Amino acid sequence: MTEDQSTQSNLASTGIEGLDDIMRGGYARRRIYLVEGTPGTGKTTSALQFLMAGAQRGEKGLYITLSETREELLETARSHGWSLDDNIEIFELAPPENLLDEQQQQSLLYSSDLELGETTRIIFKAIQEAQPARVVIDSLSEIRLLAGGSLRYRRQILALKHYFAKHNTTVVMLDDMTSEVLDKTVHSVAHAVVRLEELAPVYGKERRRLRVIKYRGQAFRGGYHDFMLAHGGLVVFPRLVAAEHRIEFVRKPLPSGVDGLDTLLGGGIERGSSALILGPAGAGKSLMTLEFIASAIRRGEKAALFVFDEELNLLFDRAKGLGFDLAALRASGDLLVEQVDAAELTPGEFTHRVRACMKSRDLKTIVIDSLNGYQAAMPEEQFLVLHMHELLQFLNRSGVTTFLTIAQHGLVGDMQAPVDITYLADTVILLRYFEANGRVRRAMSVIKKRTGAHEDTIREYQIGERGLTVGTPLSEFQGVLRGVPTYTGADTALLMGQGA
Repeated sequence: MTEDQSTQSNLASTGIEGLDDIMRGGYARRRIYLVEGTPGTGKTTSALQFLMAGAQRGEKGLYITLSETREELLETARSHGWSLDDNIEIFELAPPENLLDEQQQQSLLYSSDLELGETTRIIFKAIQEAQPARVVIDSLSEIRLLAGGSLRYRRQILALKHYFAKHNTTVVMLDDMTSEVLDKTVHSVAHAVVRLEELAPVYGKERRRLRVIKYRGQAFRGGYHDFMLAHGGLVVFPRLVAAEHRIEFVRKPLPSGVDGLDTLLGGGIERGSSALILGPAGAGKSLMTLEFIASAIRRGEKAALFVFDEELNLLFDRAKGLGFDLAALRASGDLLVEQVDAAELTPGEFTHRVRACMKSRDLKTIVIDSLNGYQAAMPEEQFLVLHMHELLQFLNRSGVTTFLTIAQHGLVGDMQAPVDITYLADTVILLRYFEANGRVRRAMSVIKKRTGAHEDTIREYQIGERGLTVGTPLSEFQGVLRGVPTYTGADTALLMGQGA
């Protein structure tokens, strides 16, 4: 047996693929673990997934419930389409009948000592009879109340820990964090602690995230990781770390097929780089990305378009009028088009979706249209920049050419973007409206390109039935980027012509 195989055999899968990835394989066997979170975060579901993962390997599982009834647990399983097999036993620990009888409760003799001792004895007996490899105790809040104080509570948890160690059992204890005082007694006793959290945004569905607070003697992926509670259990989206990924590829410029644009870009956008297209609404940002998508497909590559802002049918109709049959490209399998609902999506889930699509379809060109919609999924701007940094770095290291669009506020003059990520992108293309000869016109320029030389000129462009048409540099105008240029040459300086 190799060292890797030996390590894997000493780990018990959590039953949640993303959490196994975060914890580098799962739980170390014969240890106690704490999963904590407020009610509704998915603790019970995650515990059932842990037991089912063991049952699939032929390991006996025991669910000891002090708070939920057996029927409630079975209903939770049925809601996810699960049928618990014979390898999973549910032990409902109900209080003795005399404790529920008011006439039998004596004010002088009735104490938590009696209840806690009886509860512990019943738990030990259930484990002795079942001989399980995996155990879930739900929940610690009941034991904490029975203990009555931190010292007795800690001693009780230590007693449970030593008992389970003797029986070679991997134990997950659930804590619903309902005590008035945040008691971290179990944190120091448990081998690892996983916290589940639920956030309620002002608009949109609730967001869930988890964090591995500690894992004794084991490396893990720190920080917060988004997850969702869906039909079939918890789905965890591990935080992307771009430094963990890299493939070898040849960097070379990839043209758009639009002559003036490629000249402006010094031949095109390099493979494995990112390009940000800035401009006001209607300036042609989406159209420019479609030119690069069409060029990639003509080269025999596959591309993807993630759309945040526009309804797909409207986008398809508009693109067809400009010479791009997106429906046909999608039907052929060359183009993946996905509508993204920012109100229903977490940033971690979106990153996971992009990664999964890239790997399964061998994508070489990815368009995210637009970052305004992406920001709506995560209003905290500083975290948006960090998420986008990791995603762009990952795609760049994977040899994918990425195009991002941002709609700026305003039409002419001093315009602002909702978030500034120009320093992250390798290439920045600026689109502008300007007025000349009584007409509204469009101009583009490349203000940054890390991967090669580019023109520093400003070129006028038009949008027509053939897509983009880019003219020669506007050498006889001043102030084009401000939107109100000063004309310094002859009338022929506008190469698009008076009738454009």
